[in-house]
Amino acid sequence: MSKYYITIFCKKQKLGYYTNMKTICLTGMMGSGKTSVAEIFAKKKNLRFIDIDSIIEKKENMTISEIFAQKGEDYFRKTEQKIIFDLFKKENLIISLGGGAFENQKTREFLLANSKVIYLKTSPEVIFERIKNDTSRPLLCGKMNLQNISDILNKREKNYASAHKIIITDNKTPQEISMELDE
Repeated sequence: MSKYYITIFCKKQKLGYYTNMKTICLTGMMGSGKTSVAEIFAKKKNLRFIDIDSIIEKKENMTISEIFAQKGEDYFRKTEQKIIFDLFKKENLIISLGGGAFENQKTREFLLANSKVIYLKTSPEVIFERIKNDTSRPLLCGKMNLQNISDILNKREKNYASAHKIIITDNKTPQEISMELDE
């Protein structure tokens, strides 16, 4: 490597053109705070923020619930995986994954190998309190109750627990949780 390259690289780093922070992916159940926490952290660290569900809604010109109803969960999951792979960068990015994105083995393995995955672990009771009036959750449409939330969480827990770090979110604000991402 030439001296010139090293000098330019160091100058760029010092001037703050990029931070070289490994990409962070937030996973966890719906209502765990992934999007809120990611937005706060992105602003604090001057990172690019991607909310996978929002991008899918814009791309499809439909809500997640409409996609599930009209095209099915399988179509949604394939679209979700494609967007994650297409938009992924190894540095200077924080991604809020959809609650079920980590269920896809290929996506999970890719993210675990190429980013820092953090599971925002939230109890079923807290999830229920946070989302009980939200009618946009396709997996709970017409079935919004503590048992169904617990069932989904129990099914996903093993995959969520494979994350590099687990942060318990119960009784914490998004600001408090975002501070724990750095620890």
